[in-house]
Amino acid sequence: MQADPFSRDDSARLVAEVERALRERRPLRIRGGDTKAFLGRPVAGDEIDTRTHRGVVSYDPTELVVTARAGTPLAELTAVLEASGQMLPCEPPAFGEAATVGGMVASGLSGPRRPWAGAVRDYVLGCRVVTGHGKHLRFGGEVMKNVAGYDVSRLLAGSQGCLGLITEVSLKVLPQPRARESVVLELDAAEALRRLSAWRRAALPVSGACHVDGRLHVRLEGGAGSVTAALAGIGGAPLDAAFWDDLREHRLAFFADPRPLWRLSVPATAPLAPLPGDALIDWAGAQRWLKSEADAGTIRALATAAGGHATRFRAAAQASGSNITDTEIFTPLAAPLLRLHQRVKQQLDPQHLFNPGRLYAEL
Repeated sequence: MQADPFSRDDSARLVAEVERALRERRPLRIRGGDTKAFLGRPVAGDEIDTRTHRGVVSYDPTELVVTARAGTPLAELTAVLEASGQMLPCEPPAFGEAATVGGMVASGLSGPRRPWAGAVRDYVLGCRVVTGHGKHLRFGGEVMKNVAGYDVSRLLAGSQGCLGLITEVSLKVLPQPRARESVVLELDAAEALRRLSAWRRAALPVSGACHVDGRLHVRLEGGAGSVTAALAGIGGAPLDAAFWDDLREHRLAFFADPRPLWRLSVPATAPLAPLPGDALIDWAGAQRWLKSEADAGTIRALATAAGGHATRFRAAAQASGSNITDTEIFTPLAAPLLRLHQRVKQQLDPQHLFNPGRLYAEL
């Protein structure tokens, strides 16, 4: 592994800034590459920048574990892993070249392989975090057996920085698949979901399944023999593998639509229902992207009826023309669940120092 000329342990500066914010009772807005700043409610606070705290701390390909500082560019970590024939199986989106490892964990977003490989939090073994008490603590470790009691490190995945300032993360990685093929089939959405269900029962090595514009896009990964056999049974026309990168990074034409973008998370087996807009089906049916001007109540009612929930992922291209308010980004929490979130926030960040209100106004 080549040394990163920009590698730097800047944790002392980060801790000092948190201590000063505590003394002055001034909230902090955590930033890395800011490529996912669009997700969540606006945060008012002094900016604390993690990008100078960067570099791969340790990486042993034989142990399938890598540890990196929060400000490490995600592209840099990916390149280090690829040089050893390994990868982050959850395929996290970057949404820009400036994306960092800390932002990847804090956002908790996963790519097309998520239903088959797991989410970001499934690969977090441990982390270091500056808490709302000004303490720089380590949770978890570099092996699964070090995770005892309540796993705080995985709790931070998807927390949007509301629980603490992540400074370092240890991640489990996996070898890249030996064989990989992608195909596209002309199918309507209902038939696509039916076939995907059948392929799931047959345990075919599917690692990506997306339906958009009347076509089902399928990726197969695994041993050469199993991929070849599955390919013969599925059929279809060859598909450029770049499709999956474009899907993960929202570069497909579907995402260029200026209307608000909603993410509906539902059971993969949930039946199709008329949606007020244009839809893209990902994760073999479990993730349904919707471009729509419909109000939040209508969209959330449809997601709830399907057994899931909805998130307003991106506002309209012209926010002033959108009827979606900042308070309607995430599905409102039931009272018992909100109290649980508030108790966790109180334990880790009692002064509501970090990213206050990013997830919910009450946090």
